[in-house]
Amino acid sequence: MPRRALLAFALAVLPALAQEVPHVLFQDVRIFDGRSPALSAPAHVLVKGNRIARISTTPIPVDPGARTQVIAGGGRTLMPGLIDAHWHSMMAAVPQSLSLVADQGYLYLLAGWEARETLLRGFTSVRDLAGPAIGLKQAIDAGLVEGPRIWVAGAMISQTGGHGDFRFPYEVPRAPGAPLSHAEVTGASALADSPDEVRLRAREQLMRGSVFLKLAAGGGVASNYDPLDASQYTEAEIRAAVEAAENMGTYVTVHAYTPRAIQTAIRGGVKCVDHGQLMDEATARLMAEKDIWLCLQPFLDDEDAAPFPPGSDNQLKMLAMHRGTDTAYALAKRFKLRLAWGTDVLFDPRLAARQNAQLAKMTRWFTPAETLTMATATNAELLALSGPRNPYPGALGVVKEGALADLLLVDGNPLADLKVIADPRKNFKVIMKDGRIHKNAL
Repeated sequence: MPRRALLAFALAVLPALAQEVPHVLFQDVRIFDGRSPALSAPAHVLVKGNRIARISTTPIPVDPGARTQVIAGGGRTLMPGLIDAHWHSMMAAVPQSLSLVADQGYLYLLAGWEARETLLRGFTSVRDLAGPAIGLKQAIDAGLVEGPRIWVAGAMISQTGGHGDFRFPYEVPRAPGAPLSHAEVTGASALADSPDEVRLRAREQLMRGSVFLKLAAGGGVASNYDPLDASQYTEAEIRAAVEAAENMGTYVTVHAYTPRAIQTAIRGGVKCVDHGQLMDEATARLMAEKDIWLCLQPFLDDEDAAPFPPGSDNQLKMLAMHRGTDTAYALAKRFKLRLAWGTDVLFDPRLAARQNAQLAKMTRWFTPAETLTMATATNAELLALSGPRNPYPGALGVVKEGALADLLLVDGNPLADLKVIADPRKNFKVIMKDGRIHKNAL
């Protein structure tokens, strides 16, 4: 259903949405604007509709002719909504075994519940890196479900035996014309071998509403048939997806850990690499020269590690990948890479609930100000890489006049102590997305 029709339907079934959005005036707040290393002087911020209309260090008078909701900030921190640049809306909070067998209706309802939880953790935008999230995004945009803005990649395009091949061994070989596998039918992945097949699957995702594309260019941890050091897809296959994306005004990112996988993808024309934990100095230098984005996750052998069975191939691959995280961050800082932050939570509701804690642990490598800038203004720049396919035009990740009103009112100063961010239930007093208040605990 076209977006305009969905909005009309939402207005019909949810009359509250048809009411004029009141002005919201935040009084006496200290602003983290998404870029500055320090909070502002006491200020006042007026939101009209879905935009920040005015920021002033002097009191802003209440317009007697407009419905205005006044929020007394009491010196609290006003900051941009958080952005997770590597999220899986349909798969974050569902166990993998359940995702392979459960009814799709149940999985969508579960994803809708998790979308609301994601928003209430202060994440007003996410970049969805694989999964059938188009319908969820449409429902959120129409106001039928609470949740973050979603930039959708659609199905992860993968070679046979690659990171996106979730088939059982008895399903191989697949005869020409045989039915698609379950993961392909549901839209979690799309198997393609040869440039022509990759081009077809890429165009299918763009047809369905993807605003960028993701290819599996190297081995993975959660997948069962590919060693971590495996390089997947040839330069020609990657180039086919890149051309399809560029023809639609958008870009391709790849799942890749190793130098060979990353360098092949860069030669194929990709604009972003997700992961990169096992990169080397030559690869980091190449990424800097080509101005390639790196979306890196703080994967460590700690309480946020995925619970694979001890001694399993998946756990061993995970531990090998974890050992590269410190080196990858060091290289990213040394070569001044365009660095984004994401969590890549998969198949675990406990880990999904620790989304904020995974942001707070970034102080291992960065200052609180650097970390928050990465999770707001910098991640917003990566979202904008979708160009004309960007589903939410407007400035995000910043607090400035004219920007979209995705805002958090935080009890405490996260620039002094990033642990404030780790407890959103307690410390996020107001959560606003697109000018609408989704939580007000004052």
